[in-house]
Amino acid sequence: MQEDELLAINVWLSGRSYRIRIKPEEEEAVRKAVKIADEKVMEMRALYTGKDDQDYIAMTLLTYAGDSAMTAMNNPFLKSELKGMADRIDNALNKLD
Repeated sequence: MQEDELLAINVWLSGRSYRIRIKPEEEEAVRKAVKIADEKVMEMRALYTGKDDQDYIAMTLLTYAGDSAMTAMNNPFLKSELKGMADRIDNALNKLD
């Protein structure tokens, strides 16, 4: 995608404005994601007093990364593929005995 085809928007996260460039069709999803992230930062601020904004943003990022990793690991297709691989490895190792 060409640079001139990107849309420049301003989003607010934790009281700061960030100018980002996105595909026009992504604008609604990006704005929704930023809103959700900002709400999560506010939640962290309420739960853990005495931290600074960078700490709250980092905790929010770690929460999303952990959730994303768990979602990926709980994917039935992925579990099935991993079980199949483990079974093939076990069969190959048993043939070596």
